[in-house]
Amino acid sequence: MQISICCPSYRRPKVKTFEYLPMCRCYVAEKEYPDYIKANPGFEKNIISAPDDRQGNLCRIRNWILKKEFEAGADVVLLLDDDLNTLGYFEGNERHKLPTREVMPMIEKYSLVAQELGAKFWGVNLAFDKQNYREYAPFSLGSYIGGPFQCFLKGNELEYDERLYLKEDYDMTLQQLNRYRKVLRVNKFYYLGKQSEQAGGCAVQRNFEVEEAQLKLLQKKWGEDIVKIDTSDRSHASTKARKRIDYNPVIHPPL
Repeated sequence: MQISICCPSYRRPKVKTFEYLPMCRCYVAEKEYPDYIKANPGFEKNIISAPDDRQGNLCRIRNWILKKEFEAGADVVLLLDDDLNTLGYFEGNERHKLPTREVMPMIEKYSLVAQELGAKFWGVNLAFDKQNYREYAPFSLGSYIGGPFQCFLKGNELEYDERLYLKEDYDMTLQQLNRYRKVLRVNKFYYLGKQSEQAGGCAVQRNFEVEEAQLKLLQKKWGEDIVKIDTSDRSHASTKARKRIDYNPVIHPPL
């Protein structure tokens, strides 16, 4: 099985993912290529120059990577964030980090499981907090799969919707469920990174006005019965005290 591990990166030359997954291929804009080469000594062969017009929209560059990697013969393409630093799991109430040497076998194993199930897309748990970690549900077939770890199998016919560049993971999950009726989420493993903590990447475009517009567009595409605003009160603040809504929606696929 030929597996390609890839990440797009934009305006943050130091690629954190290389520290954990040195086999990762990082796609960057042609004009930024020299900066990435300079910032990541020893990883020159891992840095791939992409046309400038492919960058600036996460969905556009992800679609370009998928096309290039599958055309080059990949059976599986794993798309990661450029700041992913851990795949972890709990066992015996203890937290463990999946060693780098075990990552490729893990990807192959669960790609084969997804294939057997008829899914073209799989991912891992979102929760690294033991309180929310789904240890009694080893896998699920209808759950949201987050953007930091999204794995595609050969034969997938779907592309990211370039209009939804900040909600691409919710949309891709729904697209996959709509077309193939299932996705595989492996709840044993979770990812850790620096989402929303670094400059560059999607942070260039992210603000509350854009987030609100993206959420409304996602709702318009799939309907408000499927894409719902998360109104749960995790801060325990009163309704009047809440000044901002959570622009990460809750999705309810009708399956």
